[in-house]
Amino acid sequence: MAKSNGLNFNLPSVDDLFSTEEERAEARLEKVVNLSPSEISDFPNHPFKVRMDAAMQEMTESVKQYGVLVPALVRPKPEGGYEMVAGHRRKTAADLAGLAEIPCIVRQLTDDEATIIMVDSNLQREQILPSEKAFAYKMKLDAMKRQQGERTDLTCATVLHKLDSKRSRQILAEQSGESHEQIRKYIRLTHLIPEILELVDNSVLKDPDMLQIALRPAVELSYLRKEEQADLFAIMDEMAPRPTPRPSKCAGCPRRKPGRNSCPRTLWRLSWRRKKAIKKNSSKSQRKKSAGFLRRGRPRRRSRTPLSRRWNFTANASAV
Repeated sequence: MAKSNGLNFNLPSVDDLFSTEEERAEARLEKVVNLSPSEISDFPNHPFKVRMDAAMQEMTESVKQYGVLVPALVRPKPEGGYEMVAGHRRKTAADLAGLAEIPCIVRQLTDDEATIIMVDSNLQREQILPSEKAFAYKMKLDAMKRQQGERTDLTCATVLHKLDSKRSRQILAEQSGESHEQIRKYIRLTHLIPEILELVDNSVLKDPDMLQIALRPAVELSYLRKEEQADLFAIMDEMAPRPTPRPSKCAGCPRRKPGRNSCPRTLWRLSWRRKKAIKKNSSKSQRKKSAGFLRRGRPRRRSRTPLSRRWNFTANASAV
């Protein structure tokens, strides 16, 4: 029985035969292409929120005037289209500015690689909420743990830890500039219900109409069950002080202008009383200062006997 010898020849393709090395190297380089924002979908479970605040308005005005200067990073999807990795705020600003295309860099990335790049690029923002840090650190740590055996510069083994006995959380702490304990506290916030997590974010946003919870008590609340957290939030919301608007004294006054709570006469009275109180307080303070100056400058009397009695006593003595 004849044996078949399978020979595998690695023959170059026709394009490689009729192209130079420079052309092949240029084909492998990443290029900036213009894509429509409608073709780009958001990153799944993106932890960073795109807020419509003053910074977004400034970015929108800048995009209207100059366009998107820094290209976004996207990766192709198997079913077609692209997925945003870094550049969600630039895409939103381009939508608000009415741009038809934005510059993008298309890169082939795995899920874990895209997660790590997405977290690292968004951690450079000026203002990051605690909830954004919590879910971002958790996603990056899970991606680093899934890469065991693939990248030895990020992960740790089960018995002997790589990179001089450093765990994944320690490496994440060094890369983000946070301590190991701070990373653990932020990740614990992912166990909170959304209502309490909004109160934790309000410690940064400083909304006067909402309660605030600091990081440390929020970490302690994360160990409660979801039902207990919901009951606690209901009690907190019920006992929270709510500001009541004071009724205006000039509500029925015909002189009150629309948009003002007081009429001109009441405003004049308030200003007159204020000026009178300031003048009264200033006069009191001046009197106190002058009295204190005179009290300090007056010489102390050596005798408590009235002057008239002393005069009579000296007169009688001289008569005798």
